[in-house]
Amino acid sequence: MRGSRRQPGRGRVPLRVRTGAVPWERQQPTWQQARPAAIAASLERAMSRPSGNWYVVGASRDIRRDRPTGRTVAGLELVLWRDEEGQVRAGPGACPHLGAPLKDAVVRCGTLICHWHGLALEGTPFAGWEPRPAYDDGVLVWVRLDTAGGETPTGRPGIPPRPPAATAVSAVYTGLGTCEPQDVVANRLDPWHGSWLHPYSFVDLKVLDAPEDELREEQDGLVVEVSFKVAARAVVPVTAVFTAPGPRTVTMRILDGEGAGSVVETHATPLTPPAAALPRTAVVEAVIATSDRPGFAVARTLAPVLRRMMRSTAGRLWRDDLAYAERRWRLRSTGRFPG
Repeated sequence: MRGSRRQPGRGRVPLRVRTGAVPWERQQPTWQQARPAAIAASLERAMSRPSGNWYVVGASRDIRRDRPTGRTVAGLELVLWRDEEGQVRAGPGACPHLGAPLKDAVVRCGTLICHWHGLALEGTPFAGWEPRPAYDDGVLVWVRLDTAGGETPTGRPGIPPRPPAATAVSAVYTGLGTCEPQDVVANRLDPWHGSWLHPYSFVDLKVLDAPEDELREEQDGLVVEVSFKVAARAVVPVTAVFTAPGPRTVTMRILDGEGAGSVVETHATPLTPPAAALPRTAVVEAVIATSDRPGFAVARTLAPVLRRMMRSTAGRLWRDDLAYAERRWRLRSTGRFPG
C-alpha cells in the first residue's frame, strides 16, 4: 500500500466518543475522490480475474441432509443436497425422466428421490443427467458451471483468506436485485459512499489509499478508515481494506481496530442468463467476525443470536446498496450512465 495511514489504535476499550460531529449535510464531500474512471478501472481489473467457473449458491447451513435445495444460476436450474457422508452434491434441477422439479424431491440415506415417479439419483451421471462439481468451504457452498463461466475450470474455488473457524462467528445474508453482478461489484468498489448513503452505520469515512490505473494485483486495494456507529456519539473506529479477488467477489478485511482479521465477503451470483433483458443477481454476503478479546469466546456461545444480528445489519445496508446497484444498471441499460 502507498502513503501513510493513521491507525485508530487498539485499546482495551473499543468504543470512542465522537467529538466535533457535524450534521450529515455538512460532512466532507467525497464526490471528487470517488472518480468514475477510477471505480471503472478497479471494476475492469476485477472482472478480468479468473473465477474457475465457480459460483456461490448460498450458505453452507442452507444445504441440508434431510431435503434438497433448489437454486438458479445464470439461467440454469440446479438442485443441491448432501449425501450420507454429508458431502454436497449438485446437478440439474430437472428430473431426467419427465422433468419434475428436483428441488421438491426427497432425500433418503443421501439419495435424491424424485417425488413424481421415484427415480433415484445418487449424484452420479444417469440418463443424460450430469452432476456439477460442488464445494463446501464451511461457510459458503459453490457450484462450478463450465458452460456458464466459459473459463478454464479449476478444481476448487478461490476462497479469500479468512480467520480460523474455531475463533470466529460467521453469518450469511442473501439479497436479490434487478441488476448484473458487475453493478454489485462496482458498489463495493465505491467505499466513498459509506457515510453518505449509510449514515446510520458509518461516520468519518476516509479513503487512505486507492489504486491507480496500473498496479500489481497485490497493490490493488482500497484502504479505508471509518467508524462504525454504536449509539449516539459512541463509535468503533477501524481501518479496513477492500479487494476484488475475482469477477464476482469483493472482500473487506479489518486491518486494525476492533475485530482485526474479520472479513466480509460479498459474492454476486447471476440468476438470469447473460444479456437478459431484465437481469437478476443474488448478493450472498458472508460476515466472518473474530476478535482477540477474552469476552469474544463467551460471545461465541451466543452464536445463533449473533448471526441474526449480523444478518439484520447486512440486510439494512443492502437495502440501500441494492438500490445503488439497480440504479446503476438502469442507467447503463438506457445509455445514460455518467462518465
